[in-house]
Amino acid sequence: MEKTYFAHESAFIDEGCEIGKGTKIWHFSHIMPNCKLGEGCNIGQNVVVSPEVTLGRNVKVQNNVSIYTGVVCEDDVFLGPSMVFTNVINPRSAVNRRDSYLRTVVKKGASIGANATIVCGHDIGEYAFIGAGAVVTKDIPNFALVVGNPSKQIGWVSEYGIRLNFDNEGKAICEESGQEYLLKDNTVTRIK
Repeated sequence: MEKTYFAHESAFIDEGCEIGKGTKIWHFSHIMPNCKLGEGCNIGQNVVVSPEVTLGRNVKVQNNVSIYTGVVCEDDVFLGPSMVFTNVINPRSAVNRRDSYLRTVVKKGASIGANATIVCGHDIGEYAFIGAGAVVTKDIPNFALVVGNPSKQIGWVSEYGIRLNFDNEGKAICEESGQEYLLKDNTVTRIK
């Protein structure tokens, strides 16, 4: 069977992985057993994708990221340089907690900035934007803009990552795309 993805000669790919067409895996990266990487992903250098991780289509993983077992990234997710996932809430070197991995889902279109930390068991909503260096300790809603340690929501962003400014009726227009959004009951939705 012909390989439909690119892997640099220094990358290591374990048995049992599914790697989508057009995906690129760069220098010194390790894709561990039973991972699923969708089409068109880009895995930067020095990335570890742990066993049974799932990445959707067009996921961009920048350099020096470890994606641990229990993490699922949906389509079009961006993981910034050196950002961190955890998978055990109370790790100890002398205590094996492999059966205690918590699930973290990064939903479609979300971006996580450089050096951010996502504490396990907390989901990142669709198109949310996690600022560089933020430490996420709770679930993040769709379209939320969060920064800081611990992270705090400071606003809302569009699907294009542009900050939204809502009027008195709870409506906003993305300055880049022209898409319209509605803020109601602390929830943002795109108006079709």
